[in-house]
Amino acid sequence: MTDAVLTPPQMSGDTVSFIVNGNAVTVASDHPHLLSALREELNITSAKDGCSPSGQCGCCTVMIDGKVQVSCQYSLAKVAGKTVTTLEGVDESERQKYAEAFAACGGLQCGFCIPGIVMRAKAQVDKKGADLQRHDMARHLGAHLCRCTGYVKILDAIEAVAQGTPVQIEKPGGIGSRGMKYEALELALGDRDYVDDIRIDAMLHGAVHLTAHTRAQIIDIDTSLALAAPGVVAVFTAADVPGDLYVGIIHKDWPVFIPIGGQTAFGGDVLAFVVANTLRQARYAATLVNVTYNELSPVVNVLTALDDSEIAVWNTDTNILSRSEYARGDVEAALAASPHVVTQIFQTQRVEQAFLEPESTLAVPNTETGTMHVYSGGQGVWDDRDQICAVLALDPTRVTVELVSNGGAFGGKEDMSNQAQTALAAWILQRPVKCTFSREESLLVHAKRHPIRMEYTVGCDNTGLLTAVRARMVGDSGAYASVGMKVLERAAGHATGPYHTPTVDVSSVAVRTNNPVCGAFRGFGANQAQFAMEGCLDRLAEKLHISGWDIRKLNVIRPGQVWGPGQIMDDGCIGAERCLDEIKPRYDAERAAGKAIGLGLGLKNSGLGNGFREVTRAVVRFCNDGTVEVRHGWTEMGQGVHTVALQVAVEELGISSDNIRVIVDTTRQLGFGQTTGSRGTLMAAASVQRACHAATADGRKPEIDYMGEYVIDWTQHLGEPGVENPVIHSTFGYAAQMVVIDRATQKIETVIAVHDVGRAVNPQLCEGQVEGSVHMGLGYALTEDFPSDERGFPTNMTLKSLGILRPKDVPPIEVTLVECPQPNSPYGIKGVGEIGLVPTAPAVAAALHDADGVWRDSLPMTATGSDSDD
Repeated sequence: MTDAVLTPPQMSGDTVSFIVNGNAVTVASDHPHLLSALREELNITSAKDGCSPSGQCGCCTVMIDGKVQVSCQYSLAKVAGKTVTTLEGVDESERQKYAEAFAACGGLQCGFCIPGIVMRAKAQVDKKGADLQRHDMARHLGAHLCRCTGYVKILDAIEAVAQGTPVQIEKPGGIGSRGMKYEALELALGDRDYVDDIRIDAMLHGAVHLTAHTRAQIIDIDTSLALAAPGVVAVFTAADVPGDLYVGIIHKDWPVFIPIGGQTAFGGDVLAFVVANTLRQARYAATLVNVTYNELSPVVNVLTALDDSEIAVWNTDTNILSRSEYARGDVEAALAASPHVVTQIFQTQRVEQAFLEPESTLAVPNTETGTMHVYSGGQGVWDDRDQICAVLALDPTRVTVELVSNGGAFGGKEDMSNQAQTALAAWILQRPVKCTFSREESLLVHAKRHPIRMEYTVGCDNTGLLTAVRARMVGDSGAYASVGMKVLERAAGHATGPYHTPTVDVSSVAVRTNNPVCGAFRGFGANQAQFAMEGCLDRLAEKLHISGWDIRKLNVIRPGQVWGPGQIMDDGCIGAERCLDEIKPRYDAERAAGKAIGLGLGLKNSGLGNGFREVTRAVVRFCNDGTVEVRHGWTEMGQGVHTVALQVAVEELGISSDNIRVIVDTTRQLGFGQTTGSRGTLMAAASVQRACHAATADGRKPEIDYMGEYVIDWTQHLGEPGVENPVIHSTFGYAAQMVVIDRATQKIETVIAVHDVGRAVNPQLCEGQVEGSVHMGLGYALTEDFPSDERGFPTNMTLKSLGILRPKDVPPIEVTLVECPQPNSPYGIKGVGEIGLVPTAPAVAAALHDADGVWRDSLPMTATGSDSDD
């Protein structure tokens, strides 16, 4: 079949006039909405584009005639003659008041949503002043999404402004200080650019044409209509790629274009890339690319795909991406001898990361030097550089990729999105090219959280001590490898949770289908596996008539004991029991008060492990202008790794944070791989610490790169033959969470989160990470889903449809940080980013069961239970 051609938008010479920030402006009338005119013609960028034109994220909020409006839903016809105020136009003293409150309270992480939230807050504070109530503000923030913070510290900041409470701006100090996040003031005001905010002279714009079918042969790609469209400069396809057609973090199996004669494999496959003078022209012309398909039946059932003769992905020979297996002891005999055994099938869902900044890349060639500078928000700029150079058949020295701290990622920006296509166009045209995905394109292209089917059988003795665990997992990894094999490997490794299990038999399979690609997402398989393991523990506790806390205390892993795949745990695991003990008084109090409660205990590795040699470097450079450059290899995406690097430098060098600049680009070979697995804090801190030591040892001479290197090379592969007690991971974080529910309404009243982070480099940032994780974990447990249809296409294609909890729906979150240092780790650091949501879903499931007696075995859950018959 052939794609339909869309009706072109009206394009005329008409204009619209209005006032922006006190200045009269006139813009072209063909903008689809006010936000487009502000950003694309007037270059006013504090209003961010997270979802236009759906108006569901609130990032583009402005004031029109004194009333807050979502600008991507406001037409130019309506704005004619009106007065528009963006955050740039707010009085400077008021701007600073909000910036300081958000910085001091820790009310921002990636920062992408904050300018819109500030505008909403300003409207309410202007109206109600000190009478503005926290719950009322939470309700008004219903038009806004924040994926990072859990809203707790956002509301703290707004409350401080409304009440006129003085805030103390604390500059980042050394390790353990609560100083404000690096660039917090600029982020709060929208003054720090994201990739899509950058403007370059003579810049062109790119747009992708995606497949209409998840599994189809490409017969022909006709670009003639697109080329003839107004403003179009070029259209690129696979035929224009001079180097490798395939990219990938682990396996090079993800094509940057599907060629004529090739075959599509999922709904995010790119067929053509259109470059035009404006974004509107590029996106319209992309719809004019005419593709002729031979449609094939998609492979969408993960269980039947295991043995299906139909191969889902072109140029592969099996639908099985990976198997991860290990066993210790005689599980069958142990189960047969166990007085108490539970068997249950658990199912988790596919979930979208929903970072608020869509993927964006800007590539700028230098015609004089024959090089190119690429601005990327990806999670691994060295991988970006290497893959771009492979696609362009260039030596890596000719391309520099600079990290532009992104507007959230959560694993979803590890794989290449539009970097290769944008760089290709810029290189061939020798002109700057920028491509920013629409929200719909973002939802189609990047990898999601794996849905995993898990069949567990767990036994215990009459006291509650575990005897055996058998787990069989099948995960739908979608079309391309991404890091799917590692997610299912991680699920296998974490299958037994933070417990001592004498016998174990685990098998975990990643399967290719034509459904959305699945890869990295906060939790990375550990949360799926521990939803099942924790559920089995609670079922056993009920059989034994003991509490959820008691069965966990009996079995929690302790130093010197064998864990899961055979690793003998070190003193770092003391944190698991410490978390349990810390939460016990509150657990007892809520039970005594008659509340329905649920407890979850989790562990999550930090780093890659599994035999991978992890290397990172950092550079400290004392510049002649009195500043100190700190360069490291990790992506800042809201989690605060730049702040960690800064605080380590302050700690080790004894200098003011005012004099430090943090930089990540590929001008030095510092990074090796992705910012993933909660390893950024651990690895950045270690390498910066060593760079500082090198500088001090040499007298801190000016304009010299002092290099620090940190290597983790003492782990082994999961199930490695001949290794009885492999060290699977170097470091783990631990957490206990308790969910308190009102029995009558089944409404969550409170979440208590106790987290062992080893050492909190910045306690305020750690608390924010936990709060944001709990918010994400509650959505994972109760409301979030990203299903696909019989064709393999996702059915939830707006932010609203994803089921993300809005501020008014988030219960109070109480965070306690525990510090049980990790041996052989810099400062005892363990990491906090991923462990945060591991215990949440099982705690919710247990609390709901306590309220109504119904076990939940699938996600997302409902208050009325699932169709479980156990």
